[in-house]
Amino acid sequence: MTIKPIRSEDDLRRAFRRLEKIFQAAEDAPQADERDVLVTLIEAYENMHYDFGPADPVDAIKFRMEQDGLTPRDLEPYIGQSGRVSEVLNRRRPLSLRMVKRLHDGLKIPYESLMAGVQ
Repeated sequence: MTIKPIRSEDDLRRAFRRLEKIFQAAEDAPQADERDVLVTLIEAYENMHYDFGPADPVDAIKFRMEQDGLTPRDLEPYIGQSGRVSEVLNRRRPLSLRMVKRLHDGLKIPYESLMAGVQ
């Protein structure tokens, strides 16, 4: 395993190409260590050179819905009545702290993803 620092966009592309080849390596395989180091290097480079900004709470909720096959009706225990769920998903109502806590506890959506724009 030869790993070098990522100092340019070309280095980043090379690291991603290598990571794609070894990403599914078993935890006990030699490539697993290389994968973990590459992920760390890529994250460090991206954090230094790209401003991703805060996560969008609605996008985080929709992502979880897609992952878990949820419908808006499934969000009612966390957000409230169907009208309120619709308002949140259509960005007409911000999340309250209570909604954030329920979404985090119930659907395991990270607080960081839900807290942007909380009033």
